[in-house]
Parts: sequence; structure tokens; C-alpha cells
Amino acid sequence: MSSPAPRKPSNKSVVITARIDPETAALLDKVGAAQGRSRSWLVAQAVKKMAEEEAAYLAFIQEGLDDIAAGRTVPHEEVMAWLHDRYGEALERAEPMGSKAA
Repeated sequence: MSSPAPRKPSNKSVVITARIDPETAALLDKVGAAQGRSRSWLVAQAVKKMAEEEAAYLAFIQEGLDDIAAGRTVPHEEVMAWLHDRYGEALERAEPMGSKAA
């Protein structure tokens, strides 16, 4: 028995609607005219890029959570000792986070 042929990626697109302010629409038109691209193409590229970046970010966060759950962590004391060995003098001169210089 042979397995079914692999499915080819679909070239179909999905229509979505988004409301944007007039200034953004004008900017899209300006960029589109300069690049010879439509609003639709520009928006599709922007949405794709944002979705890919967010998916990568979420995967990165999940990897960290998985490491924590599996115990693949370094104790705070070890991290601080390493930082002091490497950057000790600079760390001692640095302002604590959240403090304001007088």
C-alpha cells in the first residue's frame, strides 16, 4: 500500500478586514506607490512578519519555561558570582536598577 502524495502548499489567501487611521492609509499609499505595491500586499507582508516574530518570541518563552520545569537553571548565587568575577568593578560602580542619580 502506498502512502498518499504529499500535499502542495495552498496558494489561496484568506480575506481579513482591519480598520486603520487615515494617516496610516496615506502612508501605506505613499510606500506602495514608491515600491509599486498595493496596500493589500504591504499589509499582508506586515502581518506575516509580525506573526512570525511573535511566534518565534512565544517559542523562545516556552523554551525557557520548559527549562525551568526540567530544572535546567542556574542558581542566583552562581550567576552573581560569575558576574562579579567577570565584571566586578563595573558592577560595584553601577547604579542599582530603579534608583535615580542625585
